[in-house]
Amino acid sequence: MEEFLWVEKYRPRKVEECVLSQDLKKIFKNVLDKGELQNMMFTGTAGTGKTTVARALCNELDLDYIIINGSEESGIDTLRNKIKQFASSVSLSGGLKVVILDEADYLNPQSTQPALRGFIEEFSANCRFILTCNFKNRIIEPLHSRTSVIEFAMPKKEKEALAGQFMQRVEQILAVENINSERPVLAELIMKYFPDFRRTLNELQRYSNFGKIDSGILVNANDIALDTLMNALKIKDFRKMRQWVADNIDVEPASMFRKVYDNMNEYVEPQSIPQLVLILADYQYKNSFVADHELNMVACLTEVMAGVKFK
Repeated sequence: MEEFLWVEKYRPRKVEECVLSQDLKKIFKNVLDKGELQNMMFTGTAGTGKTTVARALCNELDLDYIIINGSEESGIDTLRNKIKQFASSVSLSGGLKVVILDEADYLNPQSTQPALRGFIEEFSANCRFILTCNFKNRIIEPLHSRTSVIEFAMPKKEKEALAGQFMQRVEQILAVENINSERPVLAELIMKYFPDFRRTLNELQRYSNFGKIDSGILVNANDIALDTLMNALKIKDFRKMRQWVADNIDVEPASMFRKVYDNMNEYVEPQSIPQLVLILADYQYKNSFVADHELNMVACLTEVMAGVKFK
């Protein structure tokens, strides 16, 4: 069946096709040259290619693999049934088998993660594990010690070059999809979401429904407006504040925290700025662990409403 989503339809199948830093390219080229796959943990922000690289390594080394989504199958039964059945069987190709645990930071740290360390050792003869995560601090230390931890970082000195590579990829995709585009608009969208390439591609697919990617979409892509929110906080209108959060819930929470931080001088009395910074930092940290990001954001803004003085 033909893929509809661009992120799947155009997912690179080789490491060389992935947009990665030079250091990461060297690491994975070395793995391919040796033909030996270790147990690994890929960590970094969303959309930087962790799962894509894991799949590409398996494809290029011709290894059988299975993908388990930790955010959907986080319980111990996933290990006992699905993973154990796959890992204990012999590969049809005669090589290693690979379990890719996507979003492994959502695996239960009290049951599933401790059990996983035993599985890694039990099936070491014929199976390897690749864990991907956004927050490595949510992975227990015994799993860190049993895997090679690889950071999917985008060095500042390579930012322009990497964005340029992704620009070429995007232009190729748009050409195949027969979508007209303006380069300055593509560049602005790429830099807006960098280094989240998945988010960029999803946004471009959404905007492509208009038939072209031009300056007209930038109105829709503009940063979230704060006037409505800040006014609601100033007059302590909880209902309007909660509605604002609901209307903007598709925005990455980290972007919301950053937007408030970047514009606080315009709305907040100078003596209240230190308090606001502490509140934002506290809830941004909590955002990495909570199940309901909307509730966490509303709680943050409620505290801001109660404890911060506005101009």
